[in-house]
Amino acid sequence: MHIPDGFLDTKTLAASAAFAAAGVTVALTRSRTSLPPSRVPLLGMTAAFIFAAQMVNFPVVGGTSGHLVGSVLAAALLGPSGAVIALSSVLIVQALLFADGGILSLGANVLNMAVAAPIVGYAVYRAIARIVPGRKGQLFGAGVASWVSIVVASLLCSGELAWSGAAHWSTVFPAMVSVHSVIGVGEALITTLVLAAIVRVRPELLDAEHASHKAGFSGIAYALVLACVVTLFIAPFASPWPDGLERVASTLGFSSRALVAPGISSPVAEYRLPGVGSPVAATVLAGLLGAVVVAGLSYVLASSMTSRSRKIQRTPTA
Repeated sequence: MHIPDGFLDTKTLAASAAFAAAGVTVALTRSRTSLPPSRVPLLGMTAAFIFAAQMVNFPVVGGTSGHLVGSVLAAALLGPSGAVIALSSVLIVQALLFADGGILSLGANVLNMAVAAPIVGYAVYRAIARIVPGRKGQLFGAGVASWVSIVVASLLCSGELAWSGAAHWSTVFPAMVSVHSVIGVGEALITTLVLAAIVRVRPELLDAEHASHKAGFSGIAYALVLACVVTLFIAPFASPWPDGLERVASTLGFSSRALVAPGISSPVAEYRLPGVGSPVAATVLAGLLGAVVVAGLSYVLASSMTSRSRKIQRTPTA
């Protein structure tokens, strides 16, 4: 669902960037109190895993593919503020290094997948978890919330495309929502399976909202190992079929609007590290590089805010 440059007009780019910036700013501010410093390393590793997982497109109906967005997965582990930071880091690195999503349309992609999806998804997740108690309620809530988050993101994307004149609302809305409703099933299954595995080995990590305990080396190590496994053994064999947005753009006839921002080039475009002869090795090395960069960026963003919070708390009042 990464929107390339050219699909959106100037007014839509500006408006979505403003809303995205506001959402990320609020998340960074709230992370001072909602994200314990001991969980900042887990945020970096969660972002790295989501980056790796997003490289893997899984096939769905009609020659279309989808991939994990991971908004509810991140929110369940980190809370909504941490999820916004993690997903924003992923999208920033994807756009700047890998030409996955436009640079000019980065604000729209952040708004759809890193702000709206985790916030709405987390609200649904918590509501269901309160109604259905216990770990089963958390897992069921995560699955439903994951599906909702994908549909919400596709709904926002539809509105942005319609407002930009890329396609009429009456055609782009049903096309986007229908295909992403199917992709959302895959999102729900993957999220539920990953969280079920976490419940078996580190169940306390799902208590992000009230967590005062440390994430621990083992929790961080699990996330890092999963990211490496996905990058090394799964990403090179991802489905080559177009994703949901690409399929809709082709069907409705606005795929030709895609362009590369003038004067801007991505050094590792198409997730292939330059200078590496083997396509598989080029993809693996690019994925590992991206996972490290994403983990570092999200860690720096979160740790800078939690460090500032500690400084404020230590400052004596007059």
